[in-house]
Amino acid sequence: MQFDVSLADIRAAGQRIAGRVRATPVHVSPTVSARLGTETVLKLECLQEAGSFKVRGCFNKLLAMSPAQRARGVVTVSGGNHAIAVSQVAEALGAKALVLMPKTVAPFNIALTEAAGGTVELCEDAIAAFAKADAYAAGGRTNVHSYDDPLIIAGHGTLGLELAEQASGLTHLFISIGGGGFAAGVGAAMKALNPDLHIIGVETEGATTMTEALAAGKPVPMRPTSIARTLGAPFATERTMAAARLFLDEIVVVPDAEAVRELVWLLQNERVLVEPAAACVLAAALLRREMFGAGAKVGLILCGSNVALDDLETWRTRFGV
Repeated sequence: MQFDVSLADIRAAGQRIAGRVRATPVHVSPTVSARLGTETVLKLECLQEAGSFKVRGCFNKLLAMSPAQRARGVVTVSGGNHAIAVSQVAEALGAKALVLMPKTVAPFNIALTEAAGGTVELCEDAIAAFAKADAYAAGGRTNVHSYDDPLIIAGHGTLGLELAEQASGLTHLFISIGGGGFAAGVGAAMKALNPDLHIIGVETEGATTMTEALAAGKPVPMRPTSIARTLGAPFATERTMAAARLFLDEIVVVPDAEAVRELVWLLQNERVLVEPAAACVLAAALLRREMFGAGAKVGLILCGSNVALDDLETWRTRFGV
């Protein structure tokens, strides 16, 4: 299929969600710039409402629904940030959110989702949860897909509009990939505004959903094993694959250990707590730093901060960080 989200769609999303989400800060990091050998800016989307970029797409989706649709409630599949965001956005708009999660999901994410107002139902795995979501949708709830939805993608793309205003002249941008909706929206916005920008997608070992799909030429069901749980989409889609082909120059896959190493480094040196799904972009930029020529200006999107300190302690012990 052809990718179906335009710059006009993203600008419309920006108008729709104005005042509902934070304009998260950007700053040039002297310490990261020194490590990469070129000027580097950090986009601190980890400071967004509900702890990640996900509220951008969720507000755009739910605000586009009719009052009658919202009254019937929404259902979604997620074991992480999308679950938290849908729950918080639905609560803010007076809707009921049912969140279907794999039974292996972290208790921390269940607690955050329920605290945000969502009702959690556990399923055998993500693939079973998606099937059950279709059944609930047939019963009247709106299925808010976490990444294969033009309204969700356009909402996420508002980060690209924001970043383009905050940090002009970027030559390279590193962005995490789960199911691919975030990279699709940001890529659509930023490539439209700066066609020469090099966008590098990042996955972690054990969560190579997009890499596998592009290699096969079709979506490939996966059971992710990476500790970067918010990158653990069970499949890419034809829509997000089309966006990846259009906007991504390459995908870099980094080990979990390096994502944890950079998570700890960012906490100690930048004083910001992020998830492995965010820290992996710094790990990828370090792996690819030889690509930065004279005058390069690099952007790193730190996309989320919903991480349990108990998990961090476990990962540090496991990887010797």
